[in-house]
Amino acid sequence: MSEFLENEELNEEVSTEVAEDAAQDMGAVEEVVEEIPTEETEDAAQDMVTMEDALDSVDEIKVGDTVMADVLAFDDNQVRVAIRNSGGLEGVVPRNELSATPIEELTDVVNIGDEIELVVLKPIKDKENGNFLLSKRRVDAKKVWEELQTKFENGETIEAPVKSVVKGGLVVDAGVRGFVPASMVEDYFVEDFSQYVGQTLEFAIIEIEPSENRLILSHKEIARKEREEKRSERLGELEEGSVIEGTVARLVNFGAFIDLGGVDGLVHISRIAHEHVDKPSDYLTPGETVTVKVLSVDEEEGRVSLSIKDTLEGPWDNIEEKAPEGSVLDGTVKRLTSFGAFVEVFPGVEGLVHISQIAHEHIATPHERLEEGQEIQVKVLSVNPEEQRLSLSIKELLEAPERPADAPQANRNESRNNNRRRSSNNNRPRRQNNQQASNDFESTDTSFTMGELLGDALNQFKTDEE
Repeated sequence: MSEFLENEELNEEVSTEVAEDAAQDMGAVEEVVEEIPTEETEDAAQDMVTMEDALDSVDEIKVGDTVMADVLAFDDNQVRVAIRNSGGLEGVVPRNELSATPIEELTDVVNIGDEIELVVLKPIKDKENGNFLLSKRRVDAKKVWEELQTKFENGETIEAPVKSVVKGGLVVDAGVRGFVPASMVEDYFVEDFSQYVGQTLEFAIIEIEPSENRLILSHKEIARKEREEKRSERLGELEEGSVIEGTVARLVNFGAFIDLGGVDGLVHISRIAHEHVDKPSDYLTPGETVTVKVLSVDEEEGRVSLSIKDTLEGPWDNIEEKAPEGSVLDGTVKRLTSFGAFVEVFPGVEGLVHISQIAHEHIATPHERLEEGQEIQVKVLSVNPEEQRLSLSIKELLEAPERPADAPQANRNESRNNNRRRSSNNNRPRRQNNQQASNDFESTDTSFTMGELLGDALNQFKTDEE
């Protein structure tokens, strides 16, 4: 019993000592903690917070994601970039993924230090060139498609340059490839589309499908409205009888359309030149500048009638200077009649060679010596500019046949008597022939008198009767 009590007292003493030692240790710890600098404790705490924030801000990069990146360098035909918020990941943008349009230098699109928006195409297995393959072109195209979709829904038009001509229409650069069918370029037939290459035109969006990269455009209605507005304004400015300049727009088999600056006027084939015109292309060329006279203006129908011929010197103007009496001219036989031949000596100027002026000897018809289209020389006998008449002779340029000087007088008298008898016996038929010549003459487009037409024939009768 006494041993038990002694042990119990011993335990109490040990416990008291342990407790006191523990208290002393706790106090020492508290003293040590109090001795740690406060600033280092705060910096350590802040570092822990920053590390956690950095880990939270790193984004997971997936194919199809849109990311922001900084341009680091140019490597051959690609751009090296640092992807933001990726924990230090890098990527490359190939030249063909940098722009939708052809470029000469990479710096035409971006420069070092630029911040650009890109789309992730795929990861790169060989990470020496970066972690991901990226595209700027597709990001730009996506924005363009969105803008085009909005304009299409709002009924707005766009402006875009024509890049090339392809089978069936035009290709334009609207930020993305657009196609204009041939039937939607103009409201009239266009034979050569190369004239549109390089032009910036206004287009209406007919069809749009971004998922298929399909953009169908039309310039037809816009062009028609523009022409109607210009035509209405220009028609009000045109005055009948005025002489203005225009450009040959296009040729047709019945004439030429002249662009007067918003209005096309027609020069009928008969109004191109004073002479006969077989084909307008013989006289005019598309794009040529010409002077025209306004014949008539129909504002309601939008029609303008023009003439080139009326601005040119008339074929009979100054005819006395161009074909003075006694002059020798080159000409072309245009048509033959029973009483003579009409010869064109200048474009639009025809003179008459009476049958008696074709040859020294008697001929029954001009066809014995001449044919239409034949080139000949003629001598001007008389000219009348007021009545636009020109009397010509072929005979005057021919050497007269010599009459034998020693011919018997009796033969000459007999010949003269025979001529008198023929004249007497054939008096009625000759009058009929003269009447027929008069009828033939009246049926032609000329102003020559009967005396001028019969010419030397009457003089011969007078000589025979003397």
